[in-house]
Amino acid sequence: MSPALRTHFADYAAFHGTAGNKACHYVGIPLIVLSLLSLLARVPLFAVGGYAVTLAEVTIVAATAYYLTLDALLAAVMLVASVALLVVGRPLPPVAAAVLFVLGWILQFVGHYVYEKRSPAFFRNLAHLLVGPLWIVAKAVGRA
Repeated sequence: MSPALRTHFADYAAFHGTAGNKACHYVGIPLIVLSLLSLLARVPLFAVGGYAVTLAEVTIVAATAYYLTLDALLAAVMLVASVALLVVGRPLPPVAAAVLFVLGWILQFVGHYVYEKRSPAFFRNLAHLLVGPLWIVAKAVGRA
């Protein structure tokens, strides 16, 4: 784990100390990523060998490139998780994806304002919008 990731995780953890907030994030963040990828998969960009590359795949590649600068193993795990969420999310109707997106954000704000009693970390540092999903994955594999 890079020193930059250690710093990100320490800062992120400072905003996620209560069990209720953590539970809201463990459900809410995957819902947000799933629904976001589902919606982005509806934006075709170009075709490669008959496969329509969408904004979802481009977003996954860009996020993975960023994660690789922080930790190669976690980047690989996050790539697998992202692809799995894209596979699950691609067939969702747009209305269902939008509802899941809103529900995921509601859980985030419930976690912060009901349980944690402080604003989300990304209000102070936008990088935490990418750090959050990686933190969830790192927790799942015992690396955070």
